[in-house]
Amino acid sequence: MSWYAPQTFFKLPENDPLEKLFSCSDYVWDALDNLKTYIRDQIKPNVETLRARGSLVTQAAAIIGNETVFDVDWRFEDSKFVVSKDGAVLDGAALVLPGAFLSDDDLEIGEGVLVETGAMLKGPSIIGRGTEVRQGAYVRGSVLSGEKCIIGHATEAKNVLMLSGAKAGHFAYLGDSIIGSEVNLGAGAKLANLKMLQTPYRFKVDDQILEVNRRKFGAILGDRVETGCNSVTSPGVLMGPDCKLLPNVTAKGGYYPRKSLLR
Repeated sequence: MSWYAPQTFFKLPENDPLEKLFSCSDYVWDALDNLKTYIRDQIKPNVETLRARGSLVTQAAAIIGNETVFDVDWRFEDSKFVVSKDGAVLDGAALVLPGAFLSDDDLEIGEGVLVETGAMLKGPSIIGRGTEVRQGAYVRGSVLSGEKCIIGHATEAKNVLMLSGAKAGHFAYLGDSIIGSEVNLGAGAKLANLKMLQTPYRFKVDDQILEVNRRKFGAILGDRVETGCNSVTSPGVLMGPDCKLLPNVTAKGGYYPRKSLLR
């Protein structure tokens, strides 16, 4: 298996729909070029009824499949939210809180998603089951999150794939990147995506040198990567599974194999 193959970075569950996205990718970063088209092929928009009252959400609403329910009650229990209508619990409902802004109809909000006050969502984007889009988050479009992800407070995401369990809880920037399963980004982590000098991205692995001509290229973070608080990945960083980037450290562009410690 080549170091740049998607399978080097991610282990997808059997029959995962994302296999289609990666199957046409000789290089793992090719998926970034196909992400928007893939989202448009897969998306089942379900916010039209909510947006009919205006892009700015003015009262809490539940979304269950394609149905929107207004005049709901909600509460938090053990860090989980419970939505009800006239005393009946709405199992599996997503909850969109007042003050969220849904820019267009090209959005799919999955089962059990929480969209908090102050979050702004642009399409085409799919927010996977059980994901949290926290206060002040900016989903700029072409964002696909798997199950139980976190797009955290004051976090900006654009042209990003987040595999299930990926978490960017606080003050992060995610640009033109793929974030593997169970990755955790520390507060203030930044995945930079644009070089100041317009030169090719250069990867040297063993005796092989590979140059990649792209305008924007963030980070590819393999499964279970961890980045410390206020860490930065320069444009064109590829980390294999289980790598660790220590706090306040900037990772230079390049490929880092499995279990690398960047300090």
